[in-house]
Amino acid sequence: MATVIESSRAVGHRPGGRRKFRAGVVGLGKQAQENHIPGLLGSDGAELVAVCDQDRNLVRELQHRHQVQGYTDFRAMFEAEHLDIAVICVPHHLGRRVIEAAAEHRVHVLKEKPFAITVQEARALADICERAGIQLMIALQRRFNPIHTSFIQLADQIGTPFVVNARYTLHVADPSEGWRGQIASAGGGCIIDMGYHVIDMIVWYFGLPDRVLADVSTAARPDRQYDAEDTALIHFGYESGLYGSLLFSRFLGPTTEQIQLVGSHGIVQLERGRIRRLTNSGKLIESLSWKQSWPAAATRQIDYFCRVIEGTRPNPSGPTENLSNLAFVAASYESARIRTYVNPKELL
Repeated sequence: MATVIESSRAVGHRPGGRRKFRAGVVGLGKQAQENHIPGLLGSDGAELVAVCDQDRNLVRELQHRHQVQGYTDFRAMFEAEHLDIAVICVPHHLGRRVIEAAAEHRVHVLKEKPFAITVQEARALADICERAGIQLMIALQRRFNPIHTSFIQLADQIGTPFVVNARYTLHVADPSEGWRGQIASAGGGCIIDMGYHVIDMIVWYFGLPDRVLADVSTAARPDRQYDAEDTALIHFGYESGLYGSLLFSRFLGPTTEQIQLVGSHGIVQLERGRIRRLTNSGKLIESLSWKQSWPAAATRQIDYFCRVIEGTRPNPSGPTENLSNLAFVAASYESARIRTYVNPKELL
Protein backbone atom coordinates (compact mmCIF):
# COMPACT_ATOMS: atom_id res chain seq x y z
CA MET A 1 0.00 0.00 0.00
CA ALA A 2 1.32 3.44 -0.90
CA THR A 3 1.09 6.64 1.06
CA VAL A 4 1.23 9.53 -1.40
CA ILE A 5 1.17 13.31 -1.33
CA GLU A 6 1.16 15.66 -4.28
CA SER A 7 4.57 17.18 -4.88
CA SER A 8 5.02 20.84 -5.75
CA ARG A 9 8.42 20.11 -7.29
CA ALA A 10 8.93 20.78 -10.98
CA VAL A 11 11.00 18.36 -13.02
CA GLY A 12 14.64 19.32 -12.52
CA HIS A 13 17.23 19.86 -15.20
CA ARG A 14 20.99 19.54 -15.30
CA PRO A 15 23.35 22.15 -16.65
CA GLY A 16 22.95 22.13 -20.42
CA GLY A 17 19.19 21.59 -20.23
CA ARG A 18 19.20 17.81 -19.79
CA ARG A 19 16.56 16.30 -17.52
CA LYS A 20 17.73 15.16 -14.12
CA PHE A 21 17.41 11.46 -13.42
CA ARG A 22 14.43 10.70 -11.17
CA ALA A 23 15.56 8.95 -7.97
CA GLY A 24 13.74 7.18 -5.17
CA VAL A 25 15.18 6.03 -1.84
CA VAL A 26 14.11 2.67 -0.37
CA GLY A 27 14.84 2.40 3.35
CA LEU A 28 14.97 5.59 5.42
CA GLY A 29 17.41 4.74 8.20
CA LYS A 30 20.53 6.61 9.26
CA GLN A 31 22.50 6.08 6.04
CA ALA A 32 19.64 7.35 3.90
CA GLN A 33 18.94 10.40 6.04
CA GLU A 34 22.54 11.43 6.73
CA ASN A 35 24.16 10.56 3.38
CA HIS A 36 21.99 9.59 0.45
CA ILE A 37 19.12 12.04 0.75
CA PRO A 38 21.46 15.03 1.34
CA GLY A 39 23.60 13.69 -1.50
CA LEU A 40 20.62 13.65 -3.86
CA LEU A 41 19.51 17.11 -2.76
CA GLY A 42 22.95 18.42 -3.72
CA SER A 43 23.21 16.51 -6.99
CA ASP A 44 23.40 18.06 -10.45
CA GLY A 45 22.58 14.75 -12.10
CA ALA A 46 19.65 13.36 -10.13
CA GLU A 47 16.72 14.62 -8.11
CA LEU A 48 14.87 13.04 -5.21
CA VAL A 49 11.25 12.40 -6.19
CA ALA A 50 10.14 9.60 -3.83
CA VAL A 51 10.93 7.90 -0.51
CA CYS A 52 9.87 4.50 0.78
CA ASP A 53 9.95 2.73 4.13
CA GLN A 54 7.77 0.38 6.17
CA ASP A 55 7.52 3.05 8.88
CA ARG A 56 4.50 5.09 7.79
CA ASN A 57 5.21 7.94 10.23
CA LEU A 58 8.80 8.27 9.01
CA VAL A 59 7.63 8.28 5.40
CA ARG A 60 5.10 11.01 6.18
CA GLU A 61 7.72 13.11 7.94
CA LEU A 62 10.28 12.92 5.13
CA GLN A 63 7.84 13.33 2.27
CA HIS A 64 6.56 16.57 3.79
CA ARG A 65 10.07 17.77 4.65
CA HIS A 66 11.37 17.24 1.13
CA GLN A 67 8.10 17.67 -0.79
CA VAL A 68 8.33 14.32 -2.54
CA GLN A 69 6.07 11.31 -2.93
CA GLY A 70 6.02 8.76 -0.11
CA TYR A 71 5.41 5.01 -0.12
CA THR A 72 5.34 2.13 2.31
CA ASP A 73 5.70 -0.48 -0.46
CA PHE A 74 8.68 -0.33 -2.83
CA ARG A 75 6.82 -2.25 -5.54
CA ALA A 76 4.10 0.40 -5.55
CA MET A 77 6.79 3.08 -5.83
CA PHE A 78 8.38 1.39 -8.84
CA GLU A 79 4.96 1.00 -10.49
CA ALA A 80 3.93 4.63 -9.98
CA GLU A 81 7.04 6.76 -10.27
CA HIS A 82 8.85 5.71 -13.47
CA LEU A 83 12.18 6.11 -11.70
CA ASP A 84 15.61 6.16 -13.30
CA ILE A 85 17.53 5.39 -10.08
CA ALA A 86 16.70 3.52 -6.89
CA VAL A 87 18.94 4.13 -3.86
CA ILE A 88 18.56 1.02 -1.70
CA CYS A 89 19.34 1.21 2.04
CA VAL A 90 17.54 -1.80 3.53
CA PRO A 91 18.61 -4.59 5.93
CA HIS A 92 20.97 -6.94 4.15
CA HIS A 93 18.56 -9.86 3.76
CA LEU A 94 16.00 -7.64 1.98
CA GLY A 95 18.36 -6.26 -0.65
CA ARG A 96 17.80 -8.99 -3.21
CA ARG A 97 14.05 -8.58 -3.47
CA VAL A 98 14.33 -4.79 -3.90
CA ILE A 99 17.00 -5.18 -6.61
CA GLU A 100 14.82 -7.76 -8.37
CA ALA A 101 11.87 -5.33 -8.34
CA ALA A 102 14.05 -2.52 -9.64
CA ALA A 103 15.34 -4.76 -12.45
CA GLU A 104 11.77 -5.63 -13.45
CA HIS A 105 11.13 -1.91 -14.01
CA ARG A 106 14.54 -1.23 -15.62
CA VAL A 107 15.54 1.05 -12.74
CA HIS A 108 19.28 1.51 -12.15
CA VAL A 109 20.44 0.72 -8.61
CA LEU A 110 22.77 2.46 -6.18
CA LYS A 111 22.86 0.11 -3.19
CA GLU A 112 24.26 0.48 0.29
CA LYS A 113 26.88 -2.15 1.09
CA PRO A 114 27.12 -5.08 1.00
CA PHE A 115 26.31 -6.12 -2.55
CA ALA A 116 24.82 -9.37 -1.25
CA ILE A 117 25.12 -11.69 1.74
CA THR A 118 26.77 -14.59 -0.11
CA VAL A 119 28.89 -15.05 -3.23
CA GLN A 120 26.10 -17.17 -4.72
CA GLU A 121 23.54 -14.42 -4.19
CA ALA A 122 25.97 -11.88 -5.66
CA ARG A 123 26.36 -13.98 -8.82
CA ALA A 124 22.57 -14.26 -9.16
CA LEU A 125 22.09 -10.50 -8.72
CA ALA A 126 24.83 -9.73 -11.23
CA ASP A 127 23.03 -11.93 -13.77
CA ILE A 128 19.67 -10.27 -13.03
CA CYS A 129 21.12 -6.79 -13.58
CA GLU A 130 22.89 -7.82 -16.78
CA ARG A 131 19.76 -9.37 -18.26
CA ALA A 132 17.70 -6.30 -17.32
CA GLY A 133 20.29 -3.97 -18.84
CA ILE A 134 20.60 -1.87 -15.69
CA GLN A 135 23.64 -0.48 -13.94
CA LEU A 136 24.23 -1.44 -10.31
CA MET A 137 26.80 0.39 -8.19
CA ILE A 138 27.50 -0.23 -4.52
CA ALA A 139 27.56 2.90 -2.34
CA LEU A 140 31.17 3.02 -1.19
CA GLN A 141 31.70 6.73 -0.62
CA ARG A 142 35.36 6.35 0.28
CA ARG A 143 36.07 5.77 -3.40
CA PHE A 144 34.86 9.34 -3.97
CA ASN A 145 36.72 10.93 -1.06
CA PRO A 146 39.98 12.71 -2.08
CA ILE A 147 41.72 11.49 1.07
CA HIS A 148 41.17 7.86 0.09
CA THR A 149 41.91 8.37 -3.60
CA SER A 150 45.24 10.00 -2.64
CA PHE A 151 46.40 6.77 -0.99
CA ILE A 152 47.44 5.19 -4.27
CA GLN A 153 49.63 8.15 -5.25
CA LEU A 154 51.35 8.34 -1.86
CA ALA A 155 51.88 4.57 -1.76
CA ASP A 156 54.05 4.98 -4.86
CA GLN A 157 56.47 7.10 -2.81
CA ILE A 158 57.40 4.58 -0.10
CA GLY A 159 59.38 1.96 -2.00
CA THR A 160 58.35 -1.68 -1.80
CA PRO A 161 55.35 -2.16 0.53
CA PHE A 162 55.50 -5.25 2.71
CA VAL A 163 52.95 -4.89 5.53
CA VAL A 164 49.54 -3.23 5.86
CA ASN A 165 47.50 -2.89 9.05
CA ALA A 166 43.94 -1.61 9.18
CA ARG A 167 41.24 -1.21 11.79
CA TYR A 168 37.68 0.01 11.93
CA THR A 169 36.20 0.02 15.42
CA LEU A 170 33.30 1.73 17.16
CA HIS A 171 31.22 1.18 20.27
CA VAL A 172 27.68 -0.17 20.16
CA ALA A 173 26.48 -0.69 23.72
CA ASP A 174 24.31 -3.67 22.78
CA PRO A 175 25.53 -5.62 19.70
CA SER A 176 22.38 -7.75 19.84
CA GLU A 177 20.11 -4.78 19.20
CA GLY A 178 18.25 -4.56 15.91
CA TRP A 179 18.60 -6.61 12.75
CA ARG A 180 22.42 -6.28 12.71
CA GLY A 181 22.73 -8.61 15.69
CA GLN A 182 21.42 -11.68 13.85
CA ILE A 183 23.07 -13.54 10.99
CA ALA A 184 19.65 -14.38 9.50
CA SER A 185 18.95 -10.70 8.75
CA ALA A 186 22.48 -9.29 8.46
CA GLY A 187 24.36 -12.15 6.81
CA GLY A 188 27.08 -11.74 9.44
CA GLY A 189 28.39 -9.11 11.83
CA CYS A 190 31.15 -6.54 11.73
CA ILE A 191 32.96 -8.19 8.78
CA ILE A 192 30.15 -7.98 6.23
CA ASP A 193 28.69 -4.76 7.63
CA MET A 194 31.10 -2.01 8.73
CA GLY A 195 34.14 -4.04 7.71
CA TYR A 196 32.94 -4.16 4.10
CA HIS A 197 34.19 -0.59 3.58
CA VAL A 198 37.75 -1.43 4.63
CA ILE A 199 37.73 -4.73 2.74
CA ASP A 200 36.72 -2.79 -0.36
CA MET A 201 39.69 -0.46 0.10
CA ILE A 202 42.11 -3.35 0.61
CA VAL A 203 40.88 -5.02 -2.59
CA TRP A 204 40.85 -1.66 -4.40
CA TYR A 205 44.39 -0.78 -3.38
CA PHE A 206 46.08 -4.19 -3.45
CA GLY A 207 43.79 -6.71 -5.14
CA LEU A 208 42.17 -9.84 -3.73
CA PRO A 209 44.53 -11.65 -1.30
CA ASP A 210 45.76 -15.19 -1.87
CA ARG A 211 45.08 -16.29 1.71
CA VAL A 212 42.84 -15.21 4.58
CA LEU A 213 42.86 -16.36 8.22
CA ALA A 214 40.13 -15.08 10.55
CA ASP A 215 38.93 -15.30 14.13
CA VAL A 216 35.57 -13.89 15.24
CA SER A 217 33.88 -13.26 18.57
CA THR A 218 30.35 -12.90 19.93
CA ALA A 219 31.58 -12.54 23.51
CA ALA A 220 31.38 -8.77 24.07
CA ARG A 221 27.97 -9.02 25.77
CA PRO A 222 27.51 -12.51 27.25
CA ASP A 223 24.26 -11.30 28.82
CA ARG A 224 22.71 -10.81 25.36
CA GLN A 225 21.62 -13.27 22.67
CA TYR A 226 23.14 -12.62 19.24
CA ASP A 227 25.11 -14.61 16.67
CA ALA A 228 26.53 -11.90 14.37
CA GLU A 229 30.17 -11.33 15.34
CA ASP A 230 30.91 -8.17 17.33
CA THR A 231 34.69 -8.38 16.76
CA ALA A 232 36.94 -9.95 14.13
CA LEU A 233 40.68 -10.20 13.54
CA ILE A 234 41.71 -11.12 9.99
CA HIS A 235 45.20 -11.88 8.67
CA PHE A 236 45.73 -11.86 4.91
CA GLY A 237 48.61 -12.21 2.48
CA TYR A 238 49.68 -12.09 -1.15
CA GLU A 239 52.12 -14.19 -3.14
CA SER A 240 54.02 -10.93 -3.78
CA GLY A 241 55.08 -10.92 -0.12
CA LEU A 242 52.71 -8.20 1.09
CA TYR A 243 50.80 -9.25 4.18
CA GLY A 244 48.61 -7.57 6.77
CA SER A 245 45.85 -7.64 9.35
CA LEU A 246 42.39 -6.15 9.86
CA LEU A 247 40.66 -5.48 13.19
CA PHE A 248 36.92 -4.86 13.11
CA SER A 249 34.73 -4.33 16.16
CA ARG A 250 31.26 -3.05 16.98
CA PHE A 251 32.14 -2.93 20.68
CA LEU A 252 35.64 -1.47 20.90
CA GLY A 253 35.60 2.31 21.29
CA PRO A 254 36.48 4.99 20.50
CA THR A 255 35.53 5.12 16.85
CA THR A 256 38.71 4.56 14.84
CA GLU A 257 39.22 4.02 11.12
CA GLN A 258 42.71 3.77 9.66
CA ILE A 259 44.97 1.97 7.20
CA GLN A 260 48.74 1.98 7.61
CA LEU A 261 50.98 0.78 4.77
CA VAL A 262 54.66 0.25 5.53
CA GLY A 263 57.22 0.20 2.73
CA SER A 264 60.98 0.03 2.40
CA HIS A 265 61.20 3.84 2.15
CA GLY A 266 58.36 5.12 4.28
CA ILE A 267 54.85 4.80 5.65
CA VAL A 268 51.44 5.95 4.43
CA GLN A 269 48.84 6.37 7.17
CA LEU A 270 45.22 6.94 6.21
CA GLU A 271 42.57 8.06 8.67
CA ARG A 272 39.11 9.48 8.19
CA GLY A 273 39.69 13.05 7.04
CA ARG A 274 43.50 12.84 6.89
CA ILE A 275 46.33 11.05 5.09
CA ARG A 276 50.04 11.35 5.91
CA ARG A 277 53.33 10.13 4.47
CA LEU A 278 56.07 9.48 7.04
CA THR A 279 59.60 8.21 7.17
CA ASN A 280 60.12 4.73 8.60
CA SER A 281 61.16 6.41 11.86
CA GLY A 282 57.81 8.24 11.98
CA LYS A 283 58.89 11.72 10.85
CA LEU A 284 56.16 13.56 8.91
CA ILE A 285 56.94 14.25 5.24
CA GLU A 286 53.57 15.42 3.94
CA SER A 287 49.95 15.54 5.05
CA LEU A 288 46.57 16.14 3.44
CA SER A 289 43.36 16.89 5.34
CA TRP A 290 39.79 17.13 4.12
CA LYS A 291 37.14 18.88 6.21
CA GLN A 292 34.02 18.34 4.11
CA SER A 293 31.20 16.14 5.37
CA TRP A 294 30.36 12.68 4.08
CA PRO A 295 27.29 13.91 2.09
CA ALA A 296 29.74 15.77 -0.19
CA ALA A 297 31.26 12.40 -1.12
CA ALA A 298 27.73 10.99 -1.49
CA THR A 299 26.84 13.75 -3.95
CA ARG A 300 29.98 13.05 -5.97
CA GLN A 301 29.09 9.38 -6.03
CA ILE A 302 25.52 10.06 -7.23
CA ASP A 303 26.70 12.45 -9.94
CA TYR A 304 29.30 9.91 -11.05
CA PHE A 305 26.64 7.19 -11.12
CA CYS A 306 24.57 9.36 -13.45
CA ARG A 307 27.55 9.43 -15.84
CA VAL A 308 27.86 5.65 -15.54
CA ILE A 309 24.21 5.35 -16.58
CA GLU A 310 24.84 7.68 -19.52
CA GLY A 311 27.80 5.53 -20.56
CA THR A 312 30.43 8.25 -20.21
CA ARG A 313 32.19 6.73 -17.18
CA PRO A 314 33.14 3.15 -16.18
CA ASN A 315 31.47 1.61 -13.14
CA PRO A 316 34.21 1.39 -10.46
CA SER A 317 32.05 -0.42 -7.92
CA GLY A 318 29.85 -2.73 -9.91
CA PRO A 319 29.03 -6.44 -9.59
CA THR A 320 32.46 -7.66 -10.74
CA GLU A 321 34.39 -5.63 -8.16
CA ASN A 322 31.99 -6.52 -5.39
CA LEU A 323 32.13 -10.21 -6.17
CA SER A 324 35.77 -9.97 -5.07
CA ASN A 325 34.72 -8.17 -1.89
CA LEU A 326 32.18 -10.90 -1.15
CA ALA A 327 34.83 -13.56 -1.77
CA PHE A 328 37.04 -11.88 0.86
CA VAL A 329 34.08 -11.79 3.28
CA ALA A 330 33.13 -15.41 2.59
CA ALA A 331 36.73 -16.57 2.99
CA SER A 332 36.89 -14.83 6.36
CA TYR A 333 33.78 -16.60 7.64
CA GLU A 334 34.90 -19.96 6.25
CA SER A 335 38.35 -19.53 7.80
CA ALA A 336 36.82 -18.74 11.19
CA ARG A 337 34.69 -21.87 10.88
CA ILE A 338 37.44 -24.32 9.88
CA ARG A 339 40.28 -22.50 11.70
CA THR A 340 42.76 -22.44 8.85
CA TYR A 341 43.71 -20.31 5.86
CA VAL A 342 41.29 -19.98 2.93
CA ASN A 343 42.07 -18.72 -0.57
CA PRO A 344 39.27 -16.28 -1.49
CA LYS A 345 40.09 -16.58 -5.19
CA GLU A 346 38.88 -20.19 -5.07
CA LEU A 347 35.42 -18.95 -4.06
CA LEU A 348 34.89 -16.94 -7.23
